[in-house]
Amino acid sequence: MLDNQGRNIRYLRLSVTDRCNFRCRYCMPAEGVCKREHSEMLSFEELTEIVRTAVSLGVSKVRLTGGEPLVRRGIVDLCRSLRAINGVRELTMTTNGALLPQYAAELKQAGVDRLNISLDTLNEDKFASLTRGGSLADTLAGLDAAWNAGFRGTKLNAVLLGGVNADEIPALAQLAQDGKYEVRFIELMPIGECADWPRERFLSADAVLHALPELQRLPNEGVAELYRMPGWKGKIGLIRPMSHRFCADCDRIRVTADGRLKPCLHSAQEIPLRGLHGENLERALREGMFRKPVSHHMQSGQPSESRRGMSQIGG
Repeated sequence: MLDNQGRNIRYLRLSVTDRCNFRCRYCMPAEGVCKREHSEMLSFEELTEIVRTAVSLGVSKVRLTGGEPLVRRGIVDLCRSLRAINGVRELTMTTNGALLPQYAAELKQAGVDRLNISLDTLNEDKFASLTRGGSLADTLAGLDAAWNAGFRGTKLNAVLLGGVNADEIPALAQLAQDGKYEVRFIELMPIGECADWPRERFLSADAVLHALPELQRLPNEGVAELYRMPGWKGKIGLIRPMSHRFCADCDRIRVTADGRLKPCLHSAQEIPLRGLHGENLERALREGMFRKPVSHHMQSGQPSESRRGMSQIGG
């Protein structure tokens, strides 16, 4: 389906929970999000109906997010149900990887096509500090489990944090050398917990080009600028929501775990879907897609207009 700017909306990011087993400093408060009752979250039946309706409007790619999607009980069954929907051409998931030793094989068997795994640092102490208690060893074990389960094309997402992991850009990038992973560096956005962080924490993706001057440009893939180091098999991606807006090419919508459609991550606009079925659900989705904003309005020093943090929207 085309929105009011002629963009073809084909990509749904579907949050299945706002809970997480990590407490990443840029994403969640130290105490975690306010726990909601199970009845406040979309049921698997509701999630499946939303996806089926979105697919009827032209969506073909679905990414499951959180929080941490693997903490949602029955997540493998949900993946299996979504995979069975005719028209879902790609089913993916974003995860912190810590629970993949338990779930990777089941996710692959359930029909998940690809994984994105968050990995901001390779330093154990930094990892524990950034995640407020997470284990780097657990996430690295998750990478191995995903590979052994047959997942290929896994993307590693590293949020650029000035004064925190800028010195690790070459080491993180090197994970793409043998072609097992594509490493994507993502600019930190002033939303939620980090909306008021000092300016020096917000690092332009140009820092990657400065740290790795040998990078060779490749054609873009969606909103990602792609590069490759000479002799390397894997790719390096730059996601620039701040320094180079990619809104003109954005083809995604988001649905929160409590059933609200966000046409844009950084807009305050939310369209309630909970309790809607059939034509009413289709009408609400169609309206949200069509009225997708032209672009976000974040400027230097201005935070996101969203009233929620990333864990409450879906990363």
